[in-house]
Amino acid sequence: MAKKPSTVKESEIERELIAAVHGRGGVCEKIMCVGKRGFFDRLIILPGGRIIFAEIKRPRGGRISPHQRQYYDKLRTLGVEACFVRNSTDIVELLKQKEGPQRVVRSRP
Repeated sequence: MAKKPSTVKESEIERELIAAVHGRGGVCEKIMCVGKRGFFDRLIILPGGRIIFAEIKRPRGGRISPHQRQYYDKLRTLGVEACFVRNSTDIVELLKQKEGPQRVVRSRP
């Protein structure tokens, strides 16, 4: 039986995200940025060169701090993909979005 949203912990959402990214052949690395309050929790790299910064929050009561909102807004302004992940639906939506640009490899003549 699924847990009620109020009892789901952030660490459970994070584990689910990691498993889903690895299942797609991607990398989901923990980020620790010394001296930078509110920086994202995870750096996701998916096949095809898609790179995403993810902040994980529990479904109920996981508040986004002003520092986190500032990082999110700044990265989005720069054209970087960033997201807040609160539940399984967010993970599914994140991973089904189009993949990033494909790298073209040209052979030398």
